[in-house]
Amino acid sequence: MSDVSMQTNDDSAKIWLASYPPSVPANIPSLAYRSLAELFESCCREYAERIAFSSMGHEMSYRVLDMETRKIGAWLQSIGLQKGDRVAVMMPNVLQNPVVTYGILRAGLIVVNVNPLYTPRELEHQLKDSGAKTIFVLENFAHTVQQVAAQTGLKHIVVTAMGDMLGFKGHIVNFVVRKVKKLVPAWSIPTARKFNDVLAEGIWHTLKPVDIDSSDVAFLQYTGGTTGISKGATLTHANLIANKMQIALWLDAVFQTRPRPDVLNFVCALPLYHIFALTVNSLMGIAMGGHNILIANPRDIPAFVKELQKHKVHVFPGLNTLFNALMNNPDFQKVDFSSLILALGGGMAVQRPVAERWQAMTKTAITEGYGLSETSPVATANRFDSHDFTGMIGLPLPSTEISIRDDDGNAVSQGDIGEICIRGPQVMAGYWQRPDETAKVMTPDGFFRSGDMGYMDARGYTKIVDRKKDMILVSGFNVYPNEVEEVAAMHPGVLESAAIGLPDPHSGEVVKLFVVKKDQALTEEQLREHCAANLTGYKRPKLIEFRSELPKSNVGKILRRELRG
Repeated sequence: MSDVSMQTNDDSAKIWLASYPPSVPANIPSLAYRSLAELFESCCREYAERIAFSSMGHEMSYRVLDMETRKIGAWLQSIGLQKGDRVAVMMPNVLQNPVVTYGILRAGLIVVNVNPLYTPRELEHQLKDSGAKTIFVLENFAHTVQQVAAQTGLKHIVVTAMGDMLGFKGHIVNFVVRKVKKLVPAWSIPTARKFNDVLAEGIWHTLKPVDIDSSDVAFLQYTGGTTGISKGATLTHANLIANKMQIALWLDAVFQTRPRPDVLNFVCALPLYHIFALTVNSLMGIAMGGHNILIANPRDIPAFVKELQKHKVHVFPGLNTLFNALMNNPDFQKVDFSSLILALGGGMAVQRPVAERWQAMTKTAITEGYGLSETSPVATANRFDSHDFTGMIGLPLPSTEISIRDDDGNAVSQGDIGEICIRGPQVMAGYWQRPDETAKVMTPDGFFRSGDMGYMDARGYTKIVDRKKDMILVSGFNVYPNEVEEVAAMHPGVLESAAIGLPDPHSGEVVKLFVVKKDQALTEEQLREHCAANLTGYKRPKLIEFRSELPKSNVGKILRRELRG
């Protein structure tokens, strides 16, 4: 992957290029930076006086961000960590997150992002698998680290509190979090260091320059992938820089027809340990000199809406469930979205009823994109300069190829359903220390098998019909849960839904639909009539169960596997 432009011999086969915005080239140019550390330092110099991140009303400039990350990097080097060592980061969207992340990268080390809500079993696996020697953790989750630290290779544990980088206000925040809301379970790690002590110590050390190549590993992003075994997607500096460049070209098309704001304000509600926010918010925001508004707890919708009311928002990445939850808050209609340029939906399918309601309320379409941890993450996206919701995942980004293939790895005819396979400079180097698992997902000609089923139309737009493992087989017919769920979402009495397949002695499987009501008066009979009017016989739910809520991941993705039991 040294030739990041990925120029192939036959551009004529790339039918999607004819659908590109006029300003967007087929391929990205050569990488402008060898490493994320180099890119970061350049942006901190160029945008020194701008606000980089804000949290709970406290702002951090690029100049301060540069100083604080330098302290973290210098401290990590001072404790003996060498280039390529892994450092885990286990915290939500607080100012410490980007400070630690970019400090790690500047020291030539590898970031291992950890979901703070992991159970001890999940955390132990990730720490052992990655070989992380150091972890930075928010005190709210230190009790989890305490339970597994002795079984892992951790040598250093740094614990931070919610308010540690919020100035004087931080003392109040910490008191409320600990004593009033009681959000910090008791923990005891005698060797743990306090985050602010580490920063103070870092002042006395010099950050030594490290020779980082674009092919060096920057992040281990853990993912269940298609097998459910948590594996580290090995993302290089080149992977992330290439994806940043691809998204930037796509965004530039917007500004061919409307003025570019002096500073772009990004809403950062998706967690920064998730690849979507890491690239689209943190990396893109820094590369463009933007301001990321960190939302520490996006599940607190009333507080989230109040925060939105304080800012002119330009870029808003989110998930279908997040957009839906916001619109069900009565104060959301008071938010001024006149400055909104892009609402980018990813992580799960955006449902048409949600997209149409969002457009009616904000006057901006939800632009759906697609990607995975293994693709850094964005592989395809609808045109950012379009005002329509397509229901598709869009076009391959510059330097990216999509091939729809059958189970034998052969390309299917245009319009036929197969597995979506991806090739481009943003595709991972492989799974961390798992060549066997890497071989299962990479084709001989360098395409990554996504595990998602879809088709490409004549314009080069791809539509996902579902994940291979989620497909329901009813009497020999394929039923895709996304379709059933989208039909259910069209009913005004439905808030959320999830469809799964259950074994059936007559048809092999039947469709079961789980529903959270928006209108408590909704009956099973009404929903059955609605489905009968919109779905052919074998696709209709045979079983319907109403629930008060559906199981979700920490980024708000509905977990069908938990519903299967």
